[in-house]
Amino acid sequence: MTLQSWIMLLFGNILVHNIVLTRYLGCCPFLGTSQTPKSAIGMGLAVTFVIVGASIVTYGLYYGILVPFGLQYMELVMFILLIAAFVQFTEIFMKRYFQSLYKSLGIYLPLITTNCCVLYVALDNIKSGYDFWGMLANSLGVPLGFMGLLYIFSMIRQRLEALDTPAPLKGNPIALITIGIMAMAFAGLAGMM
Repeated sequence: MTLQSWIMLLFGNILVHNIVLTRYLGCCPFLGTSQTPKSAIGMGLAVTFVIVGASIVTYGLYYGILVPFGLQYMELVMFILLIAAFVQFTEIFMKRYFQSLYKSLGIYLPLITTNCCVLYVALDNIKSGYDFWGMLANSLGVPLGFMGLLYIFSMIRQRLEALDTPAPLKGNPIALITIGIMAMAFAGLAGMM
C-alpha cells in the first residue's frame, strides 16, 4: 500500500465514510455518551484503543492461525471473544486509573463489547483484503472519525440543551435530526477525497 492510498484510506474513514453517518453503526454509545465533551473524548479514546488493538490481534489470528489450518469459518466467534477480552482490559484499566471518567461513561463502557463498530472493522479488514498497513489505516481512521464526530456532536448537544426546543423534539429527537444534518454536511466532503 502506497503512502498516498494509506492517507486516503485514513482520512476517508475520518471524514467521508464516517461509520456513524454512513453505516449507522455505534449509534447507542454515540447518543449515550455525547452529553459532555469529556465523556465524548473518553469514549472515543476507549473505542480507539479497542478497535486498533482488536484489529491487530484479529488480523494476526486470522492470517497466522485460522487460514493456515483452514478454520476461516471460526472468524466471527474468535473475533467476538478477542473483542470482549479487549473491552474487559480497557474497563479494568479505566476503573483503576481514571475513576471519574469510568463513572461518567457508566454502562456504555462495557457495551463497547457489543458495539458493532468494533466487529465491523475487524471483519472489514479481512473482507477488504488489506495488507497490514491498510488494516492499520482502516483501524485508526474509523475510531478517530467516531471520536471526532462524537466530540463535535457533544458540543452541539450542549447548545441544543440550552435552546428553547419544543417539547416533542427535546432529547433524542432533536439529536437525531442534528445527526441527519451532520450526515448531509459530511457527505458534501466526498468530492474532496
